[in-house]
Amino acid sequence: MSLKPLEIKEGAFFISDAHYSPRRPQLLSFLEAIKNKELQPTQLIFMGDIFDALFGLITRTYTVNQKVIDLINELSLEIEVIYLEGNHDFNLKNLFKDSRVVPIQNQPLQVMLNEKKIYLAHGDFIGSKGYKLYTSIVRYPFSLMIFNIVNILLNNYILNTLDTYLSKKNDCTKIKNFNTIIEKRLDNKYECEYFVEGHFHQNKIIKFDKYKYFNLAAFACNQRYFIVKLSHKELFVEKEFS
Repeated sequence: MSLKPLEIKEGAFFISDAHYSPRRPQLLSFLEAIKNKELQPTQLIFMGDIFDALFGLITRTYTVNQKVIDLINELSLEIEVIYLEGNHDFNLKNLFKDSRVVPIQNQPLQVMLNEKKIYLAHGDFIGSKGYKLYTSIVRYPFSLMIFNIVNILLNNYILNTLDTYLSKKNDCTKIKNFNTIIEKRLDNKYECEYFVEGHFHQNKIIKFDKYKYFNLAAFACNQRYFIVKLSHKELFVEKEFS
């Protein structure tokens, strides 16, 4: 017997690719505004890469992100939180026990909004065989346990090196020929009203034959987030947190 698809509510907040880290603290302020009722979403839907690095079983990634982890857990007791794992944040079920955590193997996630079918995904669920093998290995609990032990023995050298690398990345780069890339990648094979992804940071709508494709802006770029509005001509109203 199949489970009834998750229902998305009007007023739900979608947040993608915040890439939170101590050097990029804006997400913490945003979540505190929700806690203080300055912002009042009906649901919180995280579309992956909410943290720059948060890996289940890697203890160092917990300590540097603890304030945001605690705040998400606190909010999840008051409103529904759906968390699609990304390629920077995975194996999170035990960290966010009161949230609905959706791993890569369960993406795209089918949801419903006012009887309209929508698919949600972080965006890295499609890739070459080599990439899929890599994602399986890095998410495998035994691999993470070994990584954690080695990183501790090396006094966090691996994670510090990763942090240095990530700090130099430009999260706001425009991708050339993005429409063509997405068309080939999804191949118009999904039948739905909307297909919503993060990962690529492009803040773009593409109309295909069978659905509209939304690639959400990265919260890391100008703190953009999206509110579901049924009366709006599109699925979302875009907002900028300041």
